[in-house]
Amino acid sequence: MYPNASSLLTLETLGLSGVTIYPAFVFATLTYMLIMFFNLLLLLVIALTKKLHRPMFILLINLPISDMTGATALFPQLLSSMVTQNRQISHSACMAQAFLIHFYGTGNLLILTAMAYDRYVAICSPLKYNAIMTPNKLTSIVIAVWLMNFLLIVTLILLLARFKSCRMTIVDLYCNNPSLLKTVCEDTTVNNIFGLMLTCLVQGGSMLLVLYSYAQILRTCVMSKQTDASRKALQTCGTHLVVFILLQINTLVTIVSHRLGGVSPFFRRLLGMSILLFPPFLDPIIYGLKTSELKQGIKMFMKRIVVAGCRINP
Repeated sequence: MYPNASSLLTLETLGLSGVTIYPAFVFATLTYMLIMFFNLLLLLVIALTKKLHRPMFILLINLPISDMTGATALFPQLLSSMVTQNRQISHSACMAQAFLIHFYGTGNLLILTAMAYDRYVAICSPLKYNAIMTPNKLTSIVIAVWLMNFLLIVTLILLLARFKSCRMTIVDLYCNNPSLLKTVCEDTTVNNIFGLMLTCLVQGGSMLLVLYSYAQILRTCVMSKQTDASRKALQTCGTHLVVFILLQINTLVTIVSHRLGGVSPFFRRLLGMSILLFPPFLDPIIYGLKTSELKQGIKMFMKRIVVAGCRINP
């Protein structure tokens, strides 16, 4: 008999003993709080600083939104299971978690690709930049990123929702498309083909566009006689490229590990957790420290908060 949407599935155990569960809970809670704080800070600084209301930062503001979505898809459920020591989750909640996690991962790649295009136009065609990156064009890019992300992941989840699970165990620490497919006993060929197409489109397509953009940027900087401008451009782009490549490698290795039977389950789960831990935690830190305008904006924002606090509590 197949479980229905309200049936309980069991996530892979965390493997925590009674001694380690409380330190792990405190660590996970602090990590989630820091992720939310750093990303909210980045979002507020960009939103409230008029000097940062430029295409580069308007595109960047979408990254903390996506990162907070991914972190919130994981941590509340994870913390709850630590407190209750219960790794069960309803089928519908599992599907919702899978949607949010894939929405986060795909969204990050699309946002970073859009940011690479912005840097390409800014550095390779600086005189045409304002004519190309108009407010309408910027709005269209942002809408296209989120709409494409939503349609792709909704399709992925709807294809998955056709089936009823015949197994009760999720082989990962959280719900995702590959682990949910492993609970199905029916033919999943269509899902596998669509998943492969999604990987090629999002990861392959974004990689090609970003590599082309940065190859052109590097060529322009090498040929440019303005050394200071080139150095600043390469520093900004280098930050972006590091974030993009780390996410690409992590995501690709995790996807491939699900399709290779010989990969250690522990290694696969570790990689899966790192996708939801490191980008949301490191993205705002990397951009905040390495982007000079943003770094200055954060300093001014924090200074205003301190001054306002001193006025309230003299």
